[in-house]
Amino acid sequence: MIKAKVAAAALGMALLCGVARADGDAARGEAKFQECAACHKLETGVNNVGPSLHGIIGRKAGEVADFRYSPAIKRSGITWTADTLDAFIKEPQALVPANRMPYAGLADPAARADLIAYLQKASK
Repeated sequence: MIKAKVAAAALGMALLCGVARADGDAARGEAKFQECAACHKLETGVNNVGPSLHGIIGRKAGEVADFRYSPAIKRSGITWTADTLDAFIKEPQALVPANRMPYAGLADPAARADLIAYLQKASK
């Protein structure tokens, strides 16, 4: 019975996170992106310390031309979706150990939802 309650609670939290991500506010996400903009640009082919995030949704990790990715990202097999971005932004080293992104992560699911909503809108 306890296991069922724990599983139900975990499922509920996962669903809430999914709803938050789907309902993220792109305007708040744009403000949050300013923290990312020190390393990432949204323009096609404009790499910085990090790769361009133009067209990130649906792109395989490690495929931006002329950017030197870590071996961990190259072999990750990830395709960037709202879900994979959410997991990566939350804790990059947990999703892809030994990646080179020097970012501790963003714990707040609402802030991640906002950022992903902005990336979905601005990186097309």
